[in-house]
Amino acid sequence: MRIVIAGGHGRIALRLERLLSAGGHEAVGVVRRPEQVEDLRAAGAEAAVLDLESASAAEVAEVLRGADAAVFAAGAGPDSGAARKDTVDRDAAVLFADAAERAGVRRFVVVSSMGADAGHPGDEVFDVYLRAKGAADDAVRARTGLEWTVLRPGALTDDAGTGRVRLASATGRGRVSRDDVAAVLAELLETPGTAGLTLELIEGPTPVAVAVRDVAGN
Repeated sequence: MRIVIAGGHGRIALRLERLLSAGGHEAVGVVRRPEQVEDLRAAGAEAAVLDLESASAAEVAEVLRGADAAVFAAGAGPDSGAARKDTVDRDAAVLFADAAERAGVRRFVVVSSMGADAGHPGDEVFDVYLRAKGAADDAVRARTGLEWTVLRPGALTDDAGTGRVRLASATGRGRVSRDDVAAVLAELLETPGTAGLTLELIEGPTPVAVAVRDVAGN
Protein backbone atom coordinates (compact mmCIF):
# COMPACT_ATOMS: atom_id res chain seq x y z
CA MET A 1 0.00 0.00 0.00
CA ARG A 2 0.96 3.61 -0.52
CA ILE A 3 0.07 5.61 2.60
CA VAL A 4 0.32 9.40 2.92
CA ILE A 5 0.78 10.73 6.45
CA ALA A 6 0.07 14.33 7.45
CA GLY A 7 2.42 15.49 10.16
CA GLY A 8 5.07 13.18 8.78
CA HIS A 9 7.85 14.41 11.08
CA GLY A 10 5.85 13.90 14.26
CA ARG A 11 6.91 11.43 16.92
CA ILE A 12 4.07 9.02 16.13
CA ALA A 13 4.38 9.49 12.38
CA LEU A 14 8.10 8.71 12.24
CA ARG A 15 7.47 5.49 14.17
CA LEU A 16 4.61 4.60 11.82
CA GLU A 17 6.75 5.29 8.76
CA ARG A 18 9.42 2.89 10.01
CA LEU A 19 6.82 0.18 10.59
CA LEU A 20 5.20 0.66 7.21
CA SER A 21 8.52 0.65 5.40
CA ALA A 22 9.61 -2.50 7.24
CA GLY A 23 6.31 -4.10 6.21
CA GLY A 24 6.93 -3.43 2.53
CA HIS A 25 4.59 -0.45 2.18
CA GLU A 26 5.31 2.96 0.67
CA ALA A 27 5.05 5.69 3.29
CA VAL A 28 4.92 9.35 2.28
CA GLY A 29 5.18 11.94 5.03
CA VAL A 30 3.85 15.46 4.54
CA VAL A 31 6.20 17.91 6.27
CA ARG A 32 6.42 21.69 6.52
CA ARG A 33 10.19 22.18 6.41
CA PRO A 34 12.76 20.92 3.87
CA GLU A 35 15.25 20.18 6.65
CA GLN A 36 12.90 17.44 7.90
CA VAL A 37 13.19 15.43 4.69
CA GLU A 38 16.34 13.54 5.69
CA ASP A 39 14.72 12.28 8.89
CA LEU A 40 11.89 10.80 6.86
CA ARG A 41 14.30 9.16 4.44
CA ALA A 42 16.11 7.65 7.42
CA ALA A 43 12.75 6.20 8.52
CA GLY A 44 12.29 4.66 5.06
CA ALA A 45 9.69 7.17 3.90
CA GLU A 46 9.33 9.62 1.04
CA ALA A 47 8.73 13.24 1.93
CA ALA A 48 6.34 15.80 0.47
CA VAL A 49 7.09 19.37 1.58
CA LEU A 50 3.78 21.19 2.00
CA ASP A 51 2.38 23.48 4.68
CA LEU A 52 -1.15 22.34 5.51
CA GLU A 53 -1.91 25.70 7.11
CA SER A 54 -1.55 27.50 3.78
CA ALA A 55 -2.02 24.83 1.08
CA SER A 56 -5.20 24.45 -0.94
CA ALA A 57 -7.23 21.25 -1.09
CA ALA A 58 -6.16 20.87 -4.73
CA GLU A 59 -2.47 21.05 -3.77
CA VAL A 60 -2.90 18.46 -1.03
CA ALA A 61 -4.93 16.24 -3.35
CA GLU A 62 -1.97 16.10 -5.74
CA VAL A 63 0.17 14.65 -2.95
CA LEU A 64 -2.55 12.14 -2.10
CA ARG A 65 -3.30 11.08 -5.66
CA GLY A 66 -2.57 7.38 -6.17
CA ALA A 67 -2.45 6.60 -2.44
CA ASP A 68 -4.31 3.67 -0.92
CA ALA A 69 -4.79 5.34 2.47
CA ALA A 70 -4.23 8.59 4.33
CA VAL A 71 -3.37 9.17 7.98
CA PHE A 72 -3.84 12.51 9.70
CA ALA A 73 -1.20 12.57 12.44
CA ALA A 74 -0.42 16.30 12.42
CA GLY A 75 -0.67 18.52 15.46
CA ALA A 76 0.28 22.02 16.47
CA GLY A 77 2.31 20.67 19.38
CA PRO A 78 2.17 21.30 23.13
CA ASP A 79 4.03 24.62 22.96
CA SER A 80 1.69 26.23 20.43
CA GLY A 81 -1.01 28.72 21.28
CA ALA A 82 -4.77 28.40 20.98
CA ALA A 83 -4.92 29.81 17.45
CA ARG A 84 -2.83 27.00 15.97
CA LYS A 85 -4.98 24.38 17.65
CA ASP A 86 -7.70 25.58 15.29
CA THR A 87 -5.53 26.03 12.19
CA VAL A 88 -3.67 22.71 12.53
CA ASP A 89 -5.60 20.30 14.74
CA ARG A 90 -8.97 21.28 13.28
CA ASP A 91 -8.62 23.05 9.94
CA ALA A 92 -5.70 21.02 8.56
CA ALA A 93 -7.51 17.78 9.40
CA VAL A 94 -10.60 18.95 7.52
CA LEU A 95 -8.43 20.06 4.59
CA PHE A 96 -6.70 16.68 4.49
CA ALA A 97 -10.08 14.93 4.44
CA ASP A 98 -11.27 17.24 1.64
CA ALA A 99 -8.14 16.47 -0.34
CA ALA A 100 -8.48 12.71 0.22
CA GLU A 101 -11.99 12.77 -1.21
CA ARG A 102 -10.81 14.81 -4.22
CA ALA A 103 -7.98 12.35 -4.83
CA GLY A 104 -10.23 9.31 -4.50
CA VAL A 105 -8.49 8.02 -1.36
CA ARG A 106 -11.19 6.31 0.69
CA ARG A 107 -9.28 4.84 3.66
CA PHE A 108 -8.68 7.63 6.16
CA VAL A 109 -7.34 7.25 9.70
CA VAL A 110 -7.23 10.13 12.19
CA VAL A 111 -4.97 10.35 15.23
CA SER A 112 -7.17 12.27 17.64
CA SER A 113 -7.09 12.51 21.43
CA MET A 114 -8.97 10.95 24.30
CA GLY A 115 -11.51 13.51 25.48
CA ALA A 116 -11.81 15.23 22.10
CA ASP A 117 -15.20 16.95 21.97
CA ALA A 118 -16.34 19.92 19.90
CA GLY A 119 -18.42 21.04 22.86
CA HIS A 120 -15.69 20.69 25.49
CA PRO A 121 -15.91 23.61 27.96
CA GLY A 122 -13.09 25.81 29.21
CA ASP A 123 -10.74 28.55 28.11
CA GLU A 124 -7.31 26.97 28.64
CA VAL A 125 -5.21 26.06 25.61
CA PHE A 126 -5.78 22.36 26.25
CA ASP A 127 -9.54 22.97 26.25
CA VAL A 128 -9.21 24.64 22.84
CA TYR A 129 -7.16 21.65 21.67
CA LEU A 130 -9.86 19.17 22.72
CA ARG A 131 -12.55 21.24 20.98
CA ALA A 132 -10.43 21.48 17.82
CA LYS A 133 -9.79 17.73 17.76
CA GLY A 134 -13.45 17.01 18.43
CA ALA A 135 -14.60 19.32 15.63
CA ALA A 136 -12.14 17.69 13.23
CA ASP A 137 -13.34 14.21 14.20
CA ASP A 138 -16.95 15.26 13.65
CA ALA A 139 -16.12 16.67 10.21
CA VAL A 140 -14.33 13.51 9.13
CA ARG A 141 -17.07 11.21 10.43
CA ALA A 142 -19.69 13.16 8.49
CA ARG A 143 -18.06 12.30 5.16
CA THR A 144 -19.69 9.52 3.18
CA GLY A 145 -16.77 9.37 0.75
CA LEU A 146 -14.29 8.16 3.36
CA GLU A 147 -13.82 4.84 5.10
CA TRP A 148 -12.65 6.54 8.27
CA THR A 149 -11.35 5.37 11.61
CA VAL A 150 -10.76 7.79 14.48
CA LEU A 151 -8.13 6.69 17.01
CA ARG A 152 -8.09 8.47 20.38
CA PRO A 153 -5.00 7.57 22.42
CA GLY A 154 -4.66 8.31 26.09
CA ALA A 155 -1.73 10.19 27.61
CA LEU A 156 1.25 9.66 25.30
CA THR A 157 4.63 8.48 26.52
CA ASP A 158 8.01 7.77 24.95
CA ASP A 159 8.35 4.49 26.81
CA ALA A 160 9.29 1.45 24.77
CA GLY A 161 6.24 -0.20 23.33
CA THR A 162 4.98 -3.43 24.84
CA GLY A 163 2.90 -4.52 21.84
CA ARG A 164 -0.06 -4.94 24.21
CA VAL A 165 -2.95 -2.51 24.46
CA ARG A 166 -6.56 -1.93 25.38
CA LEU A 167 -8.55 -0.79 22.32
CA ALA A 168 -12.28 -0.14 22.52
CA SER A 169 -14.98 2.46 21.97
CA ALA A 170 -14.39 3.45 25.61
CA THR A 171 -11.37 2.34 27.63
CA GLY A 172 -11.23 4.76 30.55
CA ARG A 173 -8.26 7.02 31.15
CA GLY A 174 -4.74 5.71 30.84
CA ARG A 175 -1.32 6.03 29.24
CA VAL A 176 0.01 4.54 26.04
CA SER A 177 3.41 4.65 24.36
CA ARG A 178 3.87 6.28 20.98
CA ASP A 179 5.43 2.99 19.84
CA ASP A 180 2.17 1.19 20.54
CA VAL A 181 0.06 3.93 18.94
CA ALA A 182 2.09 3.55 15.75
CA ALA A 183 1.72 -0.22 15.87
CA VAL A 184 -2.06 0.09 16.22
CA LEU A 185 -2.21 2.56 13.32
CA ALA A 186 -0.29 0.17 11.09
CA GLU A 187 -2.68 -2.63 12.01
CA LEU A 188 -5.77 -0.45 11.47
CA LEU A 189 -4.60 0.40 7.96
CA GLU A 190 -4.63 -3.28 7.08
CA THR A 191 -7.97 -3.99 8.75
CA PRO A 192 -10.83 -2.49 6.70
CA GLY A 193 -13.35 -3.84 9.20
CA THR A 194 -12.40 -0.98 11.52
CA ALA A 195 -13.86 1.64 9.17
CA GLY A 196 -16.60 3.68 10.81
CA LEU A 197 -15.23 3.20 14.33
CA THR A 198 -14.06 5.74 16.91
CA LEU A 199 -11.66 3.95 19.25
CA GLU A 200 -9.88 4.81 22.47
CA LEU A 201 -6.44 3.36 23.11
CA ILE A 202 -4.41 2.82 26.30
CA GLU A 203 -1.83 0.32 27.46
CA GLY A 204 -3.34 -3.05 28.27
CA PRO A 205 -3.08 -6.83 28.14
CA THR A 206 -4.01 -7.64 24.54
CA PRO A 207 -1.54 -8.04 21.65
CA VAL A 208 -2.02 -5.26 19.10
CA ALA A 209 -3.09 -7.50 16.21
CA VAL A 210 -5.61 -9.31 18.39
CA ALA A 211 -6.99 -6.03 19.80
CA VAL A 212 -7.56 -4.67 16.30
CA ARG A 213 -9.15 -7.91 15.08
CA ASP A 214 -11.46 -7.93 18.09
CA VAL A 215 -12.84 -4.43 17.46
CA ALA A 216 -13.24 -5.26 13.77
CA GLY A 217 -15.35 -8.27 14.70
CA ASN A 218 -12.95 -10.71 13.03
